[in-house]
Amino acid sequence: MRLLPDTRRRLLWLAIFAIAMAQLEAAVVVYLRRLLYPEGFRFPLRAITGPLLWIELGREAATIVMLAAVGCLSCADRWRRFAAFMLLFGVWDVFYYLWLHAMDRWPQSPLTWDVLFLIPLPWVGPVAAPVLIALVMLAAALAIEELRDRGLPVRLTRGEWTATIASGLGLLVVLMWDAPNVSRGGLPSPFPWPVFLAFLACGAAAAARAWGRSRHAGTP
Repeated sequence: MRLLPDTRRRLLWLAIFAIAMAQLEAAVVVYLRRLLYPEGFRFPLRAITGPLLWIELGREAATIVMLAAVGCLSCADRWRRFAAFMLLFGVWDVFYYLWLHAMDRWPQSPLTWDVLFLIPLPWVGPVAAPVLIALVMLAAALAIEELRDRGLPVRLTRGEWTATIASGLGLLVVLMWDAPNVSRGGLPSPFPWPVFLAFLACGAAAAARAWGRSRHAGTP
């Protein structure tokens, strides 16, 4: 996979922004855990209520808006904007956990459970789950950038669109499936790795097939 020098430079600066933003996010989470879990973060969860809950929901929403805004400002091409958002999200997610481990010695392993997001319901799962999604997003972002560098369109068949959307929705359902239980103070149920990996593989395969077909279509 070859990218033009200007593309590599732009993606490098996007990655630097995402790494810095991940440090900021991790620092905020360390502060929150010192307040809510002075003995160390663990399940069952302690309920966040009142103004603090709305502040936390606002912070999470603002994080996504910031990533999307920077992606949109990075270039004019709509597919490159989408690729920029995926790259930002992927780098931010991976480095968020690296920063957390550096600052707080947490997570102890890739299988450590975490609260991943709170909107619209709590997303819970092992740390490895969002990291795997982030890596697939990074690969898809680079694939799109390569196609656009070669002047090729990004086209997905109806089946590929269906598989990609179904994969994304399925992953969301898996991550939010145990939300009622953990919200009531229960311990997480066993994570459905086979279902999660099946949905992730479905989306990754559809994206890879679209990328390969688009590349070969532009080959003389």
